[in-house]
Amino acid sequence: MLTVLFISAIFLAYSNGANDNFKGVATLYGSGIVDYKTAITIATITTFLGSIAAIFVAQGLIASFSGKGLVPQDVAGTAHFLMAVGFGAGCTVMLATRIGLPISTTHSLVGALVGAGLMSVGLNVIFQNLGNAFFLPLIASPFIAFIFGAIVYGFFNRLRLALKLSKEACICVGKERKLIPVGTLSRHANNSINLEAGELTANTPTVHIGNTSQCFELYTGKIWRISVQKTLDAAHIVSAAAVSFARGLNDTPKIAGLLVTTQALNIQWGMIAIALGMAIGGLLNARRVAETMSNKITEINHGQGFSANLVTSFLVIVASKFGVPVSTTHVSVGSIFGIGIVSGKRDNKVIRRILLSWLFTLPVAMAFSALIYWLL
Repeated sequence: MLTVLFISAIFLAYSNGANDNFKGVATLYGSGIVDYKTAITIATITTFLGSIAAIFVAQGLIASFSGKGLVPQDVAGTAHFLMAVGFGAGCTVMLATRIGLPISTTHSLVGALVGAGLMSVGLNVIFQNLGNAFFLPLIASPFIAFIFGAIVYGFFNRLRLALKLSKEACICVGKERKLIPVGTLSRHANNSINLEAGELTANTPTVHIGNTSQCFELYTGKIWRISVQKTLDAAHIVSAAAVSFARGLNDTPKIAGLLVTTQALNIQWGMIAIALGMAIGGLLNARRVAETMSNKITEINHGQGFSANLVTSFLVIVASKFGVPVSTTHVSVGSIFGIGIVSGKRDNKVIRRILLSWLFTLPVAMAFSALIYWLL
């Protein structure tokens, strides 16, 4: 039973890495600073470091996600209850990953705890603790991030204008393949010659203003003889690394709680095992969510990406320190939403899909974990 419990926790960690690892560096990839391979490498390393730091900083989250206070202790500490939670949340997150939707592992864990709890003790689940400890932070965090994202980006944008720093567009110069209509001569059997219409493919010179898929906005000018663009790029990379570090810090103890509660592993080895599972999941299966986060919510330039990461890393690190179970996904997407509102460049259709997936995360995780608990 303990072996299967370990597998369930690693499966959840793998699913978490696949859906969540890239979120910290999505703005780096979306704004064109680095390519996908470099971005996922930065995310993997810094998330792993955050997971290790969680051993010393964020152990308060372990108890919150072990089921204690939600169901009786003699149920919360059993292997089959925790297996149902692990597999239920893992199946939910992996399903969303395959579709390419960024959902919250925290939200999935809460749903799985409720589903397994209802199957084990029925209506004796302590719903008051559920609301105070989980739902309030999960609901409030994306709105707080939304507001902070809009404010921080608005501030930096006004500061840029005050310093008279301009943006640089690009002109695409090269060749473009075009079909050119031409006439061809053909000789028939009666020796008559006719002119027939046809087409010829040719490379023709072209010059045009590039769109956002062909070039990225750059900031021109210097402050104290330092290039604004180079400084911003460096700050953007550091902020993305901080988000990934914060995500590892916040998510690892939540999953490790499945192992530590039954003393299947001690805290240190439990978190290291979860960290490795998350790293592998991100490296092998993060591409679809990466495209959604980086390119489909809103167009992201360098300043917008830095602002979003600054907000996300700050809120998640503070929440981890005080043991508040916020969702890195909700905070990250919320900050990008806020920036999209201020910039006026957002895809409302994609935003509606993401919000709808958040709405269904809880009941889907409840259903998965309840079914698995019943089978066990």
